[in-house]
Amino acid sequence: MFLESYPLIFGIGNPLIDIVINANDQDLKILDLNKGTMQLVDEKKQESIINYFTENQQQYFPGGSAPNTILACSGLGVNAHIAGKVGSDELGKTYLNRIKEYGSDSGLIQGSGTTGSSIILVTPDGERTMNTHLGMCQEYCSDDIDTDKLSKSSFLYFTGYMWDTNSQKLAIKKAIQIAQENNVKIVFDVADPYAVMRNRQTFLDLIEKNIDIVFANESEIKILFESENLEYCFEKLSDIVNCGGIKLGKDGSLVFYDKQKYKIKPNSVRAIDTTGAGDMYAAGFLASIAKGKDYSAAGKNAVLLAEEVIKIQGAQLELSFITKMAEKLF
Repeated sequence: MFLESYPLIFGIGNPLIDIVINANDQDLKILDLNKGTMQLVDEKKQESIINYFTENQQQYFPGGSAPNTILACSGLGVNAHIAGKVGSDELGKTYLNRIKEYGSDSGLIQGSGTTGSSIILVTPDGERTMNTHLGMCQEYCSDDIDTDKLSKSSFLYFTGYMWDTNSQKLAIKKAIQIAQENNVKIVFDVADPYAVMRNRQTFLDLIEKNIDIVFANESEIKILFESENLEYCFEKLSDIVNCGGIKLGKDGSLVFYDKQKYKIKPNSVRAIDTTGAGDMYAAGFLASIAKGKDYSAAGKNAVLLAEEVIKIQGAQLELSFITKMAEKLF
């Protein structure tokens, strides 16, 4: 599908199967879940959630934050590599088939355990609450990195979810070292408010010392800088990193590059399911700069792609749709 021998974008993440269920706020209260966040749970907790929703339809989609972004980049015509670990089970096969379908370069390794999954409860306002069992994802380690492909890539992409296990964290630290030694731009999405709460100072240090482009939403950046003043947080972030995109939901996005600031206006859309909005934002942004677009255009494309995915159930846009989007965007 691609002429390039090496990927432009090298992504590392958690390839998960998303189990999407419609719920309401009362359900979340009964289950003692924090709305709009991702929490790691064991298989027993997942089973109890599934049993609670036996009368509700359950839809299965290949997902995971960074893999969603990488698959979308591939669909947009950018040579992209996704690294991670799945199980040697049917869900693992499903994921490998999806990567092949989208034309991504697969760095997925099959382990002997189960493929990770995330139960995503979607409330009527489109907000999603994720309950994730990482399965084989948490076994991804430094030795699994394809050093040759990473060293010849243009961008390294990963999210804050990789700080949830020590093995993955060490793998990311090694990937950062390889990227810096080979002038590969490093792109980081802080991922989730609770991930930021758990790793606030670590993320701040990482952004200041190692990151070229950062993505965050409004709640995440406010937690990072311990302030409810968005403008203050934005200025503080632009002081420690050269480029970034702040996702503001219905208010669009703020993008900055080298102290230049761009306000991206949104379109009016009805949100069915916000799962994957941040992932598609990252894909639109990354694919745009990989194709030589400026940062203002990258921000506009990022918002457009995010708006498309919240109109549907699930975190990934169909390949036929995203290839048509590529014609529109590029």
